[in-house]
Amino acid sequence: VQLVESGGGLVQPGGSLRLSCAASGFTVSNHGMSWYRQAPGKERESVAAITSADGSTNYADSVKGRFTISRDNAKNTVYLYMNSLKPEDTAVYYCKARGVQLWRPYEYWGQGTQVTVSS
Repeated sequence: VQLVESGGGLVQPGGSLRLSCAASGFTVSNHGMSWYRQAPGKERESVAAITSADGSTNYADSVKGRFTISRDNAKNTVYLYMNSLKPEDTAVYYCKARGVQLWRPYEYWGQGTQVTVSS
């Protein structure tokens, strides 16, 4: 089982990035998928999530209207489209999968990808 994030980098304020989270060993459409981020000196926070049941999404207030989470079942990949980026969006971004097996919850995490928003 593996989650591999990619697409991070350095971008100017107002710019855009697309993060990818490629899964192997399990099916993303059967799991709740989320993006988290952690800035230096801060706790990890949830940014966006998409459900397994109907693909509904929800977002942190700080990114609502700027970020979009989506899922490509054929590629077994989840994306985070980030627009109108701000310096405060600078963080390591992580992908997480959550599921339940035999009534016990479990989670998979990726290794993270750095996003830096700076002029």
